[in-house]
Amino acid sequence: MPQKSNPTYFIILAFTLFSMNAFSQTKINHFAVYAKDLKESSQFYEEVVGLTPIDEPFKDGLHAWYAIGYGLSMHLIEREKPWKEPVIDKTNHLCFSVENLEEFIEKLARYNIPFEDAVDNKGKINIRPDGIRQIYIQDPNGYWIEINDEY
Repeated sequence: MPQKSNPTYFIILAFTLFSMNAFSQTKINHFAVYAKDLKESSQFYEEVVGLTPIDEPFKDGLHAWYAIGYGLSMHLIEREKPWKEPVIDKTNHLCFSVENLEEFIEKLARYNIPFEDAVDNKGKINIRPDGIRQIYIQDPNGYWIEINDEY
């Protein structure tokens, strides 16, 4: 190993640090949703959205975890403290893709859940410039969810 005062040492150190940074990437692991009522929110995400529950390590009745594809997960978390009303805006939303948007809209009708487009037109489907169709719904906590057909 070269001495620390040797220029070769700094070249090796710089290359090593660059290599570590160039080949490692920060990636998403999960996202969490604050739930007022875990049971109601779990029912919504399982029955309406169609997510599959996965094992969660807490086993405290305040957490529910769901597979969302590609090894990623969504965590529902109910706090023991009193509910704090979150600031909610459609711009901040989750997005799930479905294979058949029409079937999903039919499911929403069965659950009596309204949907709208990106600019608040009730019952309308938004079409993005790339042709992807999308709608927006709200979960039991008021969070906005985009559902699109970019499956």
